[in-house]
Amino acid sequence: MKYLLLIHLNEDEMAALPHEQMNDLNVRHLTLNDDLRQSGHFIEAEALQPGAQTSTLRVQNGKVTVMDGPFTETKELVAGFYLVEAKDQDEAVEIARRLPSLPHGWVEVRPCRQLEVD
Repeated sequence: MKYLLLIHLNEDEMAALPHEQMNDLNVRHLTLNDDLRQSGHFIEAEALQPGAQTSTLRVQNGKVTVMDGPFTETKELVAGFYLVEAKDQDEAVEIARRLPSLPHGWVEVRPCRQLEVD
């Protein structure tokens, strides 16, 4: 089963990290990617650009409006994701525990589902 691991981080706190610390974090993510490939769990992983480069679309009164930036009331934004293959939620959570960014924020583990059509 596929699981989406959404990494939520405070962009201001991450931007304040010294270059060496950010570089080490990135290296540890790339190493984890390789480990997950070898174990057969890896499908995809990406870091995302800062929220300021985000566009948010909403439908209001039947019209689509586009706003700059994320539409959120929290400081923690989705900073990246992993799409993994796991046998169950417990295994997906164990994979999420290994994410090097976890100590800097939080990770949401969501099972994917197939769309059903009659």
